[in-house]
Amino acid sequence: MTTETTVAPTTRQDQQVPVQVKLAAAWAGFMSLYIYVDVLGLYKPGAVEGILKGQVWRFDITQSFAVGALASAAVPIMMIVLSTALPARANRLTNLVVASLLIPWMAFNLAGGEWIYYYGLGFALELILLGFILRSAWTWPRSSGIPSLKQ
Repeated sequence: MTTETTVAPTTRQDQQVPVQVKLAAAWAGFMSLYIYVDVLGLYKPGAVEGILKGQVWRFDITQSFAVGALASAAVPIMMIVLSTALPARANRLTNLVVASLLIPWMAFNLAGGEWIYYYGLGFALELILLGFILRSAWTWPRSSGIPSLKQ
């Protein structure tokens, strides 16, 4: 005598991911793209020669340039931390403001017109992540200020 056992099919259940974690992940992705676009840009013919001569694009490599470059890379890095550490109201506002300000800053990287497909793709991908950040922060769920009387 044989018995067959049938395993009941199971469905996967989506777990709710906190908004803070979604934002931190999006900022980590943005930061990776932002830095990677610059690193891969070093493969552009003439880039290394320009750096060796002390110039990046049209900018002289000075301490001020290095401070500015570090500060611009620090923004998404700090947003990873702030997205997990700030209270909800400040977190939402900070994400909305910073992501909005970064859109024109990222568009500036298209200036110069060289390698438009490469930098255009980088900008498009960064824009998708910034849009996700803006949407996530804008639609941040509200909790009721008054606890429910129903028990």
